[in-house]
Amino acid sequence: MSNSQISTYRGTETETTEENHQSADEDELTCPECGGRLESDVEHGETICAECGLVVDEDSIDRGPEWRAFDSAERDQKSRVGAPTTNMMHDKGLSTNIGWQDKDAYGNSLSNRQRQKMQRLRTWNERFRTRDSKERNLKQALGEIDRMASALGLPENVRETASVIYRRALNEDLLPGRSIEGVATSSLYAAARQAGVPRSLDEVHAVSRIDKMELTRTYRYVVRELGLEVAPADPKSYVPRFASDLDLSDESEIRARELIDAAREDGMLSGKSPVGLAAAAVYAAALLTNEKVTQSDVSEIANISEVTIRNRYKELLEAEGVAAT
Repeated sequence: MSNSQISTYRGTETETTEENHQSADEDELTCPECGGRLESDVEHGETICAECGLVVDEDSIDRGPEWRAFDSAERDQKSRVGAPTTNMMHDKGLSTNIGWQDKDAYGNSLSNRQRQKMQRLRTWNERFRTRDSKERNLKQALGEIDRMASALGLPENVRETASVIYRRALNEDLLPGRSIEGVATSSLYAAARQAGVPRSLDEVHAVSRIDKMELTRTYRYVVRELGLEVAPADPKSYVPRFASDLDLSDESEIRARELIDAAREDGMLSGKSPVGLAAAAVYAAALLTNEKVTQSDVSEIANISEVTIRNRYKELLEAEGVAAT
């Protein structure tokens, strides 16, 4: 038999095998009696025909858990697997943690000798978790990111993004000559802006452990070297938080957004601080909807001077065509 004949024979055999598999799959999905569509009844563990009701298969294996949970706390208590991996921990959550309680599995207190033994195990476990300077660096930075994110009320996805940004900066050797706190704070500031929940530079600086000049310089360096796409902050992204902190109505929040849109169409946003514009828009909207808010209240919430709020407030009303009061 020639090579061409062998190739033809193998090709025909492959096609025949594929057709057999395809026909077998089709037979499994159709009822053997009427040819109707099969459905799985998870509650009873059966496969039935949707047309004639024939039970094709029964006693199917349930691959889910054998327990039931009615809330998240009960589900976490009954689950026998660990938490998913996360970039917010230096070891991605894959290492073992030894609890600080000196008690056994039954809740009984350990003896003095056992407590000393557990303390030694905790010490060695901590040493193994951070085996080199890079892991110690990462552990300190991620702890700093988590602390600042909690103080700023940022969601978990922002913390995750900030952790990824810091890991990239560490892997690309951007840390030499810069402090761990500076790069960590810059990563969190960039992540918040990317996620659409920005915080002002003054707010981030208030919870950080570096001066403002170092923060701005490090932030520009990290964004440039990593090629991060960070769009200019939109003043409207600050409005919901300011309105919520001031207990304003939805009507005032919508009115503040309209004022910012009118200012954007009039070309007023260029060169202006987005935080100042958002604070002034919230103040102007509160006055237009007859809600009692003072400039000092808005200034305290937004961390912006009353003079800035007063100047932006007049400009917003002029763009809207409303006379300032």
